[in-house]
Amino acid sequence: MKTDIQIAQEAVMKPITEVAEAIGIQADELEMYGKYKAKLSDECMERVSRNPKGKLILVTAINPTPAGEGKTTTSVGLGEAFGQLGKKAIIALREPSLGPCFGVKGGAAGGGYAQVVPMEDLNLHFTGDFHAITSANNLLAALLDNHIQQGNALQIDTRQVVWKRCLDMNDRVLRNVVVGLGNKMDGVVREDHFVITVASEIMAVLCLATDMQDLKERLGRMVVAYNFEGKPITAAELNAVGSMAALLKDAIKPNIIQTLEHTPALVHGGPFANIAHGCNSVRATQTALHMADYVITEAGFGADLGAEKFFDIKCRMTGLKPDAVVLVATIRALKYNGGIAKADLNNENVEALKKGIVNLEKHVENLQKYKVPVIVTLNSFITDSEKEIAFVKDFCEKNHCDFAISEVWEKGGKGGIELANAVLHTLETKESHFEVLYKDELSLKEKVQTVAKEIYGAKGVQFAPAASKQLERLEELGFGKLPVCMAKTQYSLSDDPVLLGRPADFEVAVREAYVSAGAGFVVVLTGAVMTMPGLPKAPAANNIDVNDAGVITGLF
Repeated sequence: MKTDIQIAQEAVMKPITEVAEAIGIQADELEMYGKYKAKLSDECMERVSRNPKGKLILVTAINPTPAGEGKTTTSVGLGEAFGQLGKKAIIALREPSLGPCFGVKGGAAGGGYAQVVPMEDLNLHFTGDFHAITSANNLLAALLDNHIQQGNALQIDTRQVVWKRCLDMNDRVLRNVVVGLGNKMDGVVREDHFVITVASEIMAVLCLATDMQDLKERLGRMVVAYNFEGKPITAAELNAVGSMAALLKDAIKPNIIQTLEHTPALVHGGPFANIAHGCNSVRATQTALHMADYVITEAGFGADLGAEKFFDIKCRMTGLKPDAVVLVATIRALKYNGGIAKADLNNENVEALKKGIVNLEKHVENLQKYKVPVIVTLNSFITDSEKEIAFVKDFCEKNHCDFAISEVWEKGGKGGIELANAVLHTLETKESHFEVLYKDELSLKEKVQTVAKEIYGAKGVQFAPAASKQLERLEELGFGKLPVCMAKTQYSLSDDPVLLGRPADFEVAVREAYVSAGAGFVVVLTGAVMTMPGLPKAPAANNIDVNDAGVITGLF
């Protein structure tokens, strides 16, 4: 059996100019990064913005398990299937982070015959967007420390510096550091911290900005520290906005590549869904809607994280209204949620499926609360039995969801035609009446409690004393009407990663909260989720190599 990277490397790609031309984009509207990837110019986005909008389809999933779900693979395959049916479709995805590529999760190009290419480029440096974000983040950190060193005219309290440095790599030893050691000219000694680039507020800002003016306004609002009186100090007060924007002037433009079947894919931005808001850029999504009849986008991790933030943050801020949601599951993952060990998942076990399907049930209920039609798709494995498939199909019909089998990993677009037809049927027969979960006017604590109870199924929320004070202080500072961005483990509906299925009778533990004023939300940290992940005992980096001909191996 061929690996994903072998399939990708054997693919015959079209020049990206030809792929773009198929959706009405001319070569002189592209900013080329080699032969097979490009950025859309501002002129291109301005021109297409006058076109009518297509239908927006969100792809999400049940909670991830070691058995695999295939959300990106399904997104890519669905786009290819629309192409097989002669429909004009575009895929809008996030860019991968180097951290999981070299860690444990691997890349984010899809899999099998449902991939976006060039796969190696996408999973590594791509067009440099993440490097630009890292540089802008760390420029602001350098300007902040330099301001303190040069007299501290803003009276910044070094014990209340909240801006963290970042790096696009899992590196746990940088979570908590001390900077400024040495002599007087080496800076002021203080405790500092690193987050992974995809958790940087600049990543969120870039993905939510509609244009350069909006980007600069958001950058200026970012809170970097508090002064001795407890008042917030912003990036604008450090005169950092112009220089950061200069570093981000190309990164703000969406990237266009292609699938193995030459379906166009706008891949732009990549905030993590467990520690950030988990959606690709607003610019890419909105531009895609003006270039195609159907736009397939995805939200990170399970629907309790990615989809909730897509709806309650991205859609709230931009006016986007999804027309349908595809919820991805696998028989294997559902049996894992039913308590079956990974080694035994290939065996038919309807009883375990009955126990584990409660995870799917909760996600369906959650999505229906947003009043958007739901299609459940089973990402097919050869070990799935007829009895198991029939059980899941019957469950979906009883829960008023369309159902389809997806075989896109093995067959590409042809394996997604059943799913594509189910999506088309849903779009034609069911209306979306999308609405967000909670109102802006609720207090921050009420918003957290609403998400915890309605989406996670918690009986309540335990706020650590420090978190309560932080939330109260943020409301005093005028941030109370912002939505909340919940940082939570992706592996469970709860904040405890070992609680599988549909946990009940639990409380969510909130330990910290802070404002991302530029992005426009309040980040709420629950459980033990980390904003700087670590590498596993045997990281994927151990198996990645490049030969004398420049061919990369081991990337997945």
